[in-house]
Amino acid sequence: MDAPSEPQTPLFDRRMLEALVCPQTHATLIYDAEAQELISKTAGLAYPIRNGIPIMLVSEARKIDA
Repeated sequence: MDAPSEPQTPLFDRRMLEALVCPQTHATLIYDAEAQELISKTAGLAYPIRNGIPIMLVSEARKIDA
């Protein structure tokens, strides 16, 4: 009998990167798969990806060091 598997988090579709930009600076974003975030180096913000959906709100973004 197989052990119960952990629920899988939906993966972010990298093709979305072509359409998404930072809402603050309109700069391109970098996908950080390990942290499940979209990084805007220009704005110094990391936008979370929750359940495979990027949360593109500046108020939800985490400030990062440039």
